[in-house]
Amino acid sequence: MKAITYASFGGPLELTDVDEPKIGPDWVKVKVLASSVNPVDWKIASGGLDGALDTFFPVIPGWDVSGVVEAVGPAVTTLVPGDEVFGYLRKDAVHGGTLAEKVAAPIRAVTKKPASASFAETAAIPLAGLTAFQSLVHVLDVGPDDIVLIHGASGGVGSFAVQIATSLGARVLGTASEGNHDYLRGLGAEPFEYGDGLVERVRAAVPDGVTAVLDLNGADLAVSPDLLAESSAGRIASIIDPVVNDMGGTYVFVRPDVDDLDELAELFDDGTLKVEIAATFELAETQQAWELSQEGHTRGKIVITVP
Repeated sequence: MKAITYASFGGPLELTDVDEPKIGPDWVKVKVLASSVNPVDWKIASGGLDGALDTFFPVIPGWDVSGVVEAVGPAVTTLVPGDEVFGYLRKDAVHGGTLAEKVAAPIRAVTKKPASASFAETAAIPLAGLTAFQSLVHVLDVGPDDIVLIHGASGGVGSFAVQIATSLGARVLGTASEGNHDYLRGLGAEPFEYGDGLVERVRAAVPDGVTAVLDLNGADLAVSPDLLAESSAGRIASIIDPVVNDMGGTYVFVRPDVDDLDELAELFDDGTLKVEIAATFELAETQQAWELSQEGHTRGKIVITVP
């Protein structure tokens, strides 16, 4: 089968022929129809997470998948061949990812996709959607009495976070460049320019401070404690910098969870959650997709389609 691979940290991406993946008793083989690009993909490829995850070369990158179940292991009872699925396939080691024609997936990480979503839309959801959902629901416990500030609200995770926080009944503030302010308004957030003067701008709108902060870009993490209401000290989650733990907050690294994926699928099917696709590339064009992601100004998600 065809797959995108790299043979060393910092090495070039290549479209190569590789063996089809094997599946264990509680795994399924998925014919990949779409995946998506996340910054963690190219950060891993540069060696940025070598201290945290074992890597076996050549690596097939990618953690998001949407496709059709082709085969199931003998212990699998929840899925059958022909099921349309999606998932976040972070495994225990970096090796067999989703930027390939087929991928082996543990059933703890894959579930039936939203019925009303295309494969491209579905592929954009798992990592970014789960990151937003787990941060807001499991870590910050956001509810209708909250005023939530989201740093980096127009990106892939931020777009989902705004919609999820709004669906939970919260008032949502989001930082972004001015060109994305109308986009944020359309998602249900009150937009703010990030950077110098953010504390004053937010306090002018919310004099008593916000009740929770979700940091998705790191740029304004340092001033986040100054944005919180006195009664909400430490109610900060960051996906960027573990230093948030020293602030009394919580560092979040997304986990595969089919129950959370099912919640996201339901939000999509009932019209609550919409997917913003910034660009679509074919599998052979993954290098160009990564370069676009590395520019750091993408609104929404970059999707890779697989023939």
